[in-house]
Amino acid sequence: MESPPSKNWPSHEVDTDRLALVASITPNLLVILDQEGRIEWVNPSFESHTGYSLSEAQGHTPRDLLYGPNTDPKTAGRIKSALCCGDAIEEEILHYTKSGTPYWVHVYCVPIGAEQGARRGFVAILNNISDRKNSERGLRIAASVFDRSHEAIMITDQSNRILDVNPSFSRITGYRREEVLGLNPTILSSGRHSGKYYQSMWRSIEKTDHWRGEIWNRRKNGEEYVELLSISRVHLEEPGQYYHVASFTDITALKNHARELDRAANYDDLTGLPNRQLLEERLEKARQHADRQQRPLSICYLDLDGFKTINDRFGHAAGDQALQILSKRLTRALRSGDIVARMGGDEFVLLLQGDENHDAVYLRILETLGDPIELGERSVTVTASLGITRYPEDSADAEGLIRHADQAMFSAKEKGRNQFHFFDPGLDEFRRKRRNQLMEISKALENDEFELYFQPQIQVSDCTLFGFEALLRWKHPERGLLSPGEFLPLVENSHLEVPLGQWVLKEAIYRMNVWREAGENLAVSINISAPHLMDRSFSDYLESYLLSHPDVAPGQITLEVLESTALEDTKRASNVLARCQQLGLQVALDDFGTGFSSLTYLRKLPVNMIKIDQSFVRNMLGDAGDRAIVESVIFLAQRFSHPVLAEGVETMELAQVLRRMGCNFIQGYGIARPMPAREVLEWAREWQRRAKSKGHGDLLDAETGQKKLS
Repeated sequence: MESPPSKNWPSHEVDTDRLALVASITPNLLVILDQEGRIEWVNPSFESHTGYSLSEAQGHTPRDLLYGPNTDPKTAGRIKSALCCGDAIEEEILHYTKSGTPYWVHVYCVPIGAEQGARRGFVAILNNISDRKNSERGLRIAASVFDRSHEAIMITDQSNRILDVNPSFSRITGYRREEVLGLNPTILSSGRHSGKYYQSMWRSIEKTDHWRGEIWNRRKNGEEYVELLSISRVHLEEPGQYYHVASFTDITALKNHARELDRAANYDDLTGLPNRQLLEERLEKARQHADRQQRPLSICYLDLDGFKTINDRFGHAAGDQALQILSKRLTRALRSGDIVARMGGDEFVLLLQGDENHDAVYLRILETLGDPIELGERSVTVTASLGITRYPEDSADAEGLIRHADQAMFSAKEKGRNQFHFFDPGLDEFRRKRRNQLMEISKALENDEFELYFQPQIQVSDCTLFGFEALLRWKHPERGLLSPGEFLPLVENSHLEVPLGQWVLKEAIYRMNVWREAGENLAVSINISAPHLMDRSFSDYLESYLLSHPDVAPGQITLEVLESTALEDTKRASNVLARCQQLGLQVALDDFGTGFSSLTYLRKLPVNMIKIDQSFVRNMLGDAGDRAIVESVIFLAQRFSHPVLAEGVETMELAQVLRRMGCNFIQGYGIARPMPAREVLEWAREWQRRAKSKGHGDLLDAETGQKKLS
């Protein structure tokens, strides 16, 4: 640094050099100010700590460089006032480095002048006291936390004597601070915990310097309470010196509330029995225990028969009283370890553990409920239906076991009052398998895996092509092409019956339109299941689809209704079919002769054609009974003025016999096997060409000697 002019300083050069050396190496921050309070010189420590070089600092006041947003304005004002008055200054103030980092300094500033042989000004010594300030702040915070904490805090020495407690300790325990100083915390012991419990606690503290858990203690007034306690061992710098800091909270109210919540969540309000949620938890544990012990479980679903009448006759209060009485009876009837739970309403589930599974156990349960119930001056008697499933024969999870017992209970009700019934896992497996298969069929419908094949129908008199029957096939991605018999039985009476039937209708009409555009007006017969026919949207759906294909002649569409499928509402079926005929469609009664109400259907249903089931046609040449049925069907059809179509015609001989009997149309492998839609036009044109080449003669006679017609 530059020295002041020699005329203002003493001429002791050695002393001046030493003073300059001290100023350059001291860790303190040194600043020389002029009489206006502007910086003339700073030492290297000031430069390194603040980030300001001497050249940057010269000419500025400390206020300009070092004050920041949190510098106390009152302290800054006192410093400014002292500088103006030329007084010495000693203050603690917050400064900021050039980069904006705050730090605390102790400022000692004295005026200098002629007495020191120097120009008038000030010399300031700044000591960084941030560490002390932070420690003081930490101590203030710790003291505040100790005094204001809602948790009780207790500090003990190595001998576990109480050194200090906070106000919350007194609030929770009832002991004043001066009452417990020097005492052992055992004054709080409730006596609930064994010596082993405390030994385990201290072993944890010795090993990990920490323990946390719940513990019962006693207040000064003798009242017991439960606290959540945390103990930490705090080691000091001196070897072997440590203290214990224990903090705890009174959680008695929380524990009581938790018990209330547990009861509300897991127990029935009316009877106090476990509810469904708790039952499932206990049943899952019982399954695991049964697996270990290799012993069975019985899960019984019990429903009171006609309990609603008690509420209706005597009121809900009497009904609730009856439920409470019956709940106690069920509980008394069970052995230790068995469980009874209320599912709601008048339904209960019993969990019986052990090998005792004979009928006498379940009869005893039903008899227990059958004793008269006294409701004031009135007496009522109830019975129950009991459904039972057995684990591990039924290997379902807890929810599944309850559901299966419930299903068995409904079967018991169907048998009559005061009955029990066992769940059949094999039957349930069948239902589950069918459910999976239906899901696969539903997915196949979405993925367009179905296809229509078409089998020709021939007029016997002149062998002209009458039309085709649409037959469903499934292009299974793994099993290949499947015939209807491999999947349609699964669809019967399911939610897929109508969607699949609608798809067949749409696809058949679409193919008719394609053939018409190719120059061939071919008639098509479409099979309609009874549930599809009876669906309320059937005729409207069919009409709307016909309107969207105006070039397709409705008269070339025949709806084949399966006679062997019972139509429970014959009147409604007749109305629907009549509506279809009004739209111009034909109606055929398919598989005639296989049902129980053939004559009723023939008399009441509006039909245009009768189809004889192939099971009678195929063997009629060798079975007199089948031949008699075929003859009878043809005779009946003629009496009702309905043409007849015979299915299952596989040989020339069959065709000729049917013609002589008066059959009008035939269909079967003897004509052609069902074919994909892409082959229909070529086959139809070839058949028509052959019929024309014979001069519309009788192909049946022309091809005598052949076993097949084509």
